[in-house]
Amino acid sequence: MRHACHFLANNVGDSVHAVVPPLGESITDGTLATLLKKPGDTVKADEPIAQIETDKVTVDISSPEAGVIQKFLANEGDTVTPGTKVAIITKGGEGVTHVAPSEEKSDKVPHQPSLPAEKSDVQKEKVEAITSEKPKAPPPPTPKPMVSEPQLPPKDRERRVPMTRLRKRVATRLKDSQNTYAMLTTYNEVDMTNLMALRSEYKDLFLEKHGVKLGFMSGFVKAAVSGLQHQPIINSVIDGEDIIYRDYIDISIAVGTPKGLVVPVIRNADKMNFAEIEKDINTLAKKATAGTMSIDEMAGGTFTISNGGVYGSLLSMPIINPPQF
Repeated sequence: MRHACHFLANNVGDSVHAVVPPLGESITDGTLATLLKKPGDTVKADEPIAQIETDKVTVDISSPEAGVIQKFLANEGDTVTPGTKVAIITKGGEGVTHVAPSEEKSDKVPHQPSLPAEKSDVQKEKVEAITSEKPKAPPPPTPKPMVSEPQLPPKDRERRVPMTRLRKRVATRLKDSQNTYAMLTTYNEVDMTNLMALRSEYKDLFLEKHGVKLGFMSGFVKAAVSGLQHQPIINSVIDGEDIIYRDYIDISIAVGTPKGLVVPVIRNADKMNFAEIEKDINTLAKKATAGTMSIDEMAGGTFTISNGGVYGSLLSMPIINPPQF
C-alpha cells in the first residue's frame, strides 16, 4: 500500500531538508525502503525522492523545492521517525558538484595484477616441486554415506529475503488471532444457478450502463449482508468482556497484493445496489494493487470476505480478522 503524504522541509540557506512526514495515526516509525533518486539528480517540487514502508502503508517523501539533491542523510533500511532529515536539496541546482562514477569508488584500492616475471617464477617452482616428488599411491576411495544420513541441499541454492513491514504485521496479527480466538470452520454448498444465469443474461447490458463488469463478488456481498441482517450477532465485535453490536454493515474484502495482504472496506454495504458494490470493489482493488490505498480505507470493517477461489482453491479456511467474530 502506498499513501500520499505532504512533505515537510527545513530551510538551510539556499538548501532545504526533505524530512519524514507524519506517518498516520498509531504509526511511530517506518523503514526507509527505497531511494528513488541519487545525489546529483535534478528534482521538481513535490517529486518523490524516497519511500518509507510502515506496518500499514508506503509513504512518499517528496522534494520540498525544485533543485538538485546534494546528499542523502539516511540509507535504505534505516528506521526513521516523523521529522527525520532524509536529504539535502540545493534550490535551483547551484553549488552542487556532480561526482563521476570513477570518483565515487576512488577510496577502494584497485586490484594489482602480478608481474609476468612473478608468475613465471611461481610456475617454475610448482613444476620443480612436482618433478621432485615421488609418485604417491592413489588415495583410498571415499566411503559412501550411510543411507540414513540426510543429504541437505547446498546453501547456494537458497535465497534469504527480508520480509516487508507489511508482511510482518500481517503475520503477527493473524498468528495472534489464531492463538487467541476459538475458531470453527464449516462448509456449505450454495446453489449458484440463478446468480450465474442472472450474470450471463445481464453482464453486457450491465457493463454498458454502469461502466464496470458484473462479477460474482457483488452477489457474495449482498448474500453476506442478508445473513448479517438476519443474524446480528455475526455483525458484532468483541471489546474486552463486552460484545458491541453494530447497526451498520461494513464489509471488508481481503485482497492479495505483491507486498502482502490488505483488507479494504466497503462502507454501508447494506445500502448499496449491485452496481455501487462493483464500482467500489473495482476502485479499491486498483488502489490495493497500485499501493495507493490510505489507512482510512482499511480501518474498521464488521465482516470480512476472503475469496480463495481466485487462486484456484477449492476449499479454504480463513483466519479471523480481529476484533470480528
